[in-house]
Amino acid sequence: MALSKLQRRTRIKRRIRKIISGTASKPRLSVFRSNKEIYAQIVDDVNGVTLASASSRDKGIKASSKVEAAAAVGKAIAEIATKAGLEKVAFDRNGYLYHGRVKVLAEAARESGLKF
Repeated sequence: MALSKLQRRTRIKRRIRKIISGTASKPRLSVFRSNKEIYAQIVDDVNGVTLASASSRDKGIKASSKVEAAAAVGKAIAEIATKAGLEKVAFDRNGYLYHGRVKVLAEAARESGLKF
């Protein structure tokens, strides 16, 4: 029986989260992608705290396409993280393929100074 897209993503997500966990020194950069928007947050899983977040719905982010919005969110999350004193993160693609908007967000965050 074939899995639905959501079931497949959930299975991949569980497999990734067994390995990746955010700490205070190296938090997890988690990405969520909906059909219209894209969200990123930096999470310390040990203390259960979100240290920084950015999304394409934020007021400062203007983009004409979803790919441009992903790049803007990547840049914004990197700037917020560096202001908070974070430079190394573990990238959590959240079960999505490293392709398209997820890849653009990751590359923009790297270019803006985050290391992962």
